[in-house]
Amino acid sequence: MKDLIQKRIFNIDSEKNFTETALMVFRYQYENNPIYREFTDLLGSDHREIDSLDKIPFLPIEFFKSHRIVTGTEAEEKIFESSGTTEMGVKSRHYVTDIRLYEESFIRGFSYFYGDPADYIFFALLPSYVERGGSSLVYMVETLIKMSGEPASRIDRTDIPGVIRDIYRAKRDGKKVIFIGVSFALVDCAEKYSPDLSGVIVMETGGMKGVRREMTREELHSRLKRGLNVQTIHSEYGMTELLGQAYSSGNGLFRCPPWMRVLIRDPLDPMTMFEGHGKSGGINIIDLANLNSCSFISTGDLGKMAPDGCFEVLGRLDRSDIRGCNLLAL
Repeated sequence: MKDLIQKRIFNIDSEKNFTETALMVFRYQYENNPIYREFTDLLGSDHREIDSLDKIPFLPIEFFKSHRIVTGTEAEEKIFESSGTTEMGVKSRHYVTDIRLYEESFIRGFSYFYGDPADYIFFALLPSYVERGGSSLVYMVETLIKMSGEPASRIDRTDIPGVIRDIYRAKRDGKKVIFIGVSFALVDCAEKYSPDLSGVIVMETGGMKGVRREMTREELHSRLKRGLNVQTIHSEYGMTELLGQAYSSGNGLFRCPPWMRVLIRDPLDPMTMFEGHGKSGGINIIDLANLNSCSFISTGDLGKMAPDGCFEVLGRLDRSDIRGCNLLAL
């Protein structure tokens, strides 16, 4: 059954197909993930009666801090660990039993929104992520850099002037450039150097990490647009506990690849999903690429759906710790 499901995940072409595949994944994970099965049973949910997305139980993301969330019996090939400060205590861990599934997810996801990675030169500012190790974001960016085939593509931690110089050179050569970084590093670049990055795709992945005060996305993007001389700021929304990513090409409106969906839950009743758009609540994520862990995650993020199916990340729910990857507190 697992092989059949895996073939379906990256070939979803309709809402009907997504729902059918998601329900197959739910049944597979209920049968083969003891933590998720116990959680579902404790909620009083009869797994045999779950026949729609809004009836599927969503595992609180905090379980990745306290449990080994794995579907199946395979040993992990890679352990990704969340970012954060010492004050936040225990970090989340994602035990990845098939790293190829993650690679297929982020390569297909990037290509879905931006095209072939080989068409770009990548420059990345990911301080703190590189140093600590175990970052799924660093793994993704390193792989995209290899796929670019451009010797100039790189992750840099300290030589921002050198990165700016090479971006200017790539622009003169007519190359397409993606400049990706955590929020505080991009703000530092904008405020200290004010480079002219017009024509460059600037992509923030969130996270001030206690280095700078948290700010709204509107304030962050306004600073970056002004300091980097770009018309819009792109964003990547991902997290340690997911193998998929959503992307925004501006205005903080995110789109999911075909194997991901976002639902907005009532913050006062976590089992109730809001229908339509416009209501703010907790973000629940279906990520079918999480086939070997848990595809149904209840996050600590606050968001709302837009009329066109995009979603916004508005901040953190009360009592949710501030953590990396696009979690900007209001």
